[in-house]
Amino acid sequence: MRILLLLGSHLIFAVVGFALGIYALPILTQPKSPAMQEIQNISQHALYNGMFQRERLDSDFLHWGEGSIAISDTQIVFIGELAPGPDYKLYLSPVFVETEQSFEQYKDTMIQIGDIKTFDRFSLDLPPGVNVAEFNTVVVWCESFAEFITSARYN
Repeated sequence: MRILLLLGSHLIFAVVGFALGIYALPILTQPKSPAMQEIQNISQHALYNGMFQRERLDSDFLHWGEGSIAISDTQIVFIGELAPGPDYKLYLSPVFVETEQSFEQYKDTMIQIGDIKTFDRFSLDLPPGVNVAEFNTVVVWCESFAEFITSARYN
């Protein structure tokens, strides 16, 4: 009986440690965020603006974002806070999505902009030839776990 209790307790701690590692590793390994001045300069010349909000349908206490997004003719910048996590991608979508199901449904119509590696602000270059006017929503998606993080409709 004692061996089973020891095995059980060690297994529980291993699972909890693994989960904490998945959560903490992106925080510990994130690069330095872009300078606030750079983000603000791009924001001032933005063609479109939007807001990430915590209250999206599929956002929860581990998967959320809040803050402002600005889109220029060459870059997308963010100031705010994202729940830390691994393998975040930024997408442009032609339709507003706020659930994993709707993301999967419309993923073929979206364009992936790039990797998000910082959680307080980021700046991503638009790929050549992307016309942001053909889209209306920015989506943060966790590719590894197929988790919706947040979205923002822009105008």
